[in-house]
Amino acid sequence: MSDHQRGPTDLEKVAIVIDTRDDVAIAKRMLEAGTSLRLSSGDHIEMRERVPADHKLALRDIASGETVRRYGQVIGSATQPIPAGAHIHTHNLAIRALELDFAFGADYRPVEHVPEAERRTFLGFRRRDGRVGTRNYVAVLASVNCSSSVTRQIADHFARGDMLRAFPNVDGVIGFATKGGCGADRGSPGMAMLQRTMAGIVDHPNVAAYLIVGLGCEVNQPDELIGFARLDRFERPPVLMIQQSGGSAKTIEAGIEAVGRLLPIADQARRDPVAASELVVALQCGGSDGWSGVTANPALGHAADGIVRQGGTVVLAETPEVYGAEHLLTRRARSREVGEKLLERIRWWERYTAMFGATIDANPTPGNKVGGLTTIYEKSLGAIAKAGSTPLNEVVEYAERITHKGLVHMDTPGYDPVSVTGQVAGGCNIVCFTTGRGSAFGFKPAPSIKIASDPAIHRSQEPDMDVDAGRILEGATSEEVGDEILERILAVASGDRTKSEAAGLGDEEFSPWLLGAVL
Repeated sequence: MSDHQRGPTDLEKVAIVIDTRDDVAIAKRMLEAGTSLRLSSGDHIEMRERVPADHKLALRDIASGETVRRYGQVIGSATQPIPAGAHIHTHNLAIRALELDFAFGADYRPVEHVPEAERRTFLGFRRRDGRVGTRNYVAVLASVNCSSSVTRQIADHFARGDMLRAFPNVDGVIGFATKGGCGADRGSPGMAMLQRTMAGIVDHPNVAAYLIVGLGCEVNQPDELIGFARLDRFERPPVLMIQQSGGSAKTIEAGIEAVGRLLPIADQARRDPVAASELVVALQCGGSDGWSGVTANPALGHAADGIVRQGGTVVLAETPEVYGAEHLLTRRARSREVGEKLLERIRWWERYTAMFGATIDANPTPGNKVGGLTTIYEKSLGAIAKAGSTPLNEVVEYAERITHKGLVHMDTPGYDPVSVTGQVAGGCNIVCFTTGRGSAFGFKPAPSIKIASDPAIHRSQEPDMDVDAGRILEGATSEEVGDEILERILAVASGDRTKSEAAGLGDEEFSPWLLGAVL
């Protein structure tokens, strides 16, 4: 018997309304045309057409040009009349310029920190500069694409057999290959960004020691990289140049010997109890769907609030996926200056995309749209839920060293590998990655905890998923799942392996944001 033959069905059984101001509900399952739905007000609507699971249905008649709300916020405007019970998606909803009230600091509330004596702890590696690592790697960094193959072969040598058995405290040897490093303007902002990223990924609390491999004639000279980032403030890292070492084969041999000398040094590191205030957690989402802003992201936001209360740091990113929701962050900014810094980056993205004949609304991917997300406003409103509710304390540039505690926003693209590369180069020692469509993402040297927004995705991709936030659709609360995420963060920080680590993922995701002309 079909739904419409059974009589009216309570809306809450088959769909979710997030906010009382919303014009849409999100279908929990496929809803067929003709199905009669009973609203909480007692009114009825009839489905005008089939609406897939995770997608939006109209709760009222909406005129052409009228705004449409989800999360109590505008997600777009109707491009044609939309009757109650109709499917709302790309065929009848688009964005238009918003008039947002930025109200800098209006919702600012100081954080009630857990007293230091009562804070949670994890087992981490305390480094010489005071930062704390959650992993203990040796790295090989290519200064230019021309040395990337050599870099990869040096690192791969130590992945064979039992090469690392004698070094039980070392998590592995990573090779950071790159697509850049030359064909650029020496001293340009783009080169400075690349050098900042490269320096941050090896001068990182999760990296005990590293080797730099160059070609010899590249724009990104290793000596300049070392000087730019003060990588020699304790001692100078070893450097090999292919042109001066007699070619690739000899450089690989010398590189293997150099790493062999670094491994005993790295193996001396030991885990000790440290306060949770040493956590610097990258907040990331990829393959988002209609449930990401309902389940996984709010649950991660609850965990993020917990980390901030412990005195730690959480780092939001993906500036194009804040677009349309930036006013919710400026209202939480600790100062007008911080709020203005966020808006300046938003305006930069508007100019930047326009240079290439694009718009920020091109951000939702085909997978996002299949999963029920229609506009960038809708995607952004769900995405910033990862940031919880604490004040926005700072806005930093891509791969800039993170020094502020609490909630920080880093300006990055929305593309996951590029975004996470910036966050980790900035000092994040763990990544929390929510996904609605599924993801096989990992990122060395920072362990990546993947959080599924939908129970079906968690079941079908269980070997890649660490936490099932889709349980919220089955009766669990965001707070319960958020507490689970926080416990998982502390366990992973202490050495528990994530699903991506168990699967051997994370060697290929290092992807610096390359800006500027290729010469």
